[in-house]
Amino acid sequence: MAHRKLSKTADIEQRLLLDAIFLRYHYDFRSYAQASLRRRLNAALAHFQCKTISQLQDRVLHEPEVFAGMLDYLTVQVSDMFRDPSYFRALREQVLPHLRTYPSLKIWVAGCSAGEEVYSLAVLLKEAGLLERSLIYATDINTRALQAASAGVFDIERVAAFTQNHAASGAAGSLSDYYTAGYGRVVFHKSLREHMVFSDHSLATDSVFSEVHLVSCRNVLIYFERSLQDRALGLFREALCHRGFLGLGSKESLRFSSHADAFEDFVLPQRIYRKRAPA
Repeated sequence: MAHRKLSKTADIEQRLLLDAIFLRYHYDFRSYAQASLRRRLNAALAHFQCKTISQLQDRVLHEPEVFAGMLDYLTVQVSDMFRDPSYFRALREQVLPHLRTYPSLKIWVAGCSAGEEVYSLAVLLKEAGLLERSLIYATDINTRALQAASAGVFDIERVAAFTQNHAASGAAGSLSDYYTAGYGRVVFHKSLREHMVFSDHSLATDSVFSEVHLVSCRNVLIYFERSLQDRALGLFREALCHRGFLGLGSKESLRFSSHADAFEDFVLPQRIYRKRAPA
């Protein structure tokens, strides 16, 4: 019984914290999957040396720098370049031939984290001869992650996995053609970054900002409750041009969404969908 009361108190504290964050900073985590948030909040409690979520809430409200650090816990910053190489192979072999027919391309990477997927797509477009007429919008709610992404710098220890994934995606050349290594890090070339726009954007509260030909939002929706999943998918539907493409994560699906009928399966094993033509 005591354990149940503690659990109920923690649930109340968590809801109050999320309300406080929304009211104070206008970041809305209230429709994120609560069990997943609980695990990340427990890690934040240890980091900020708080015994309860209420103590953490007090610090978040009165110390903006604590909230900035909290974003690293509330948002998931786990990715790799060319993560799930079969997804990028499908883009390379089946989606890019369609995108090639447009005089210019706009791509939206929603929830870009530290930029691994953004640079993967830029390399993919470069290899296909499409980068020069492309613009990649990279958005996230974590401004510190956006700053890191815009720099295009990664630890050199990660590059072996990046390179392996790149080769598995069907690349003919070497990933090393696109970065310079030194001092334990690699920096991706400015020629890639020139075709990227990094911007703060929330799928929970913000609206569509441009018409795009491809939306890639992978391993983000799994952290949302159903209502927020539907809101995000509605934004993607609105943003996509006639017969545009949508790529989701390997554990994500349109099947139970209210927007399912607006899309058709394109490469279903890799969770790539295409917007249906209007009836």
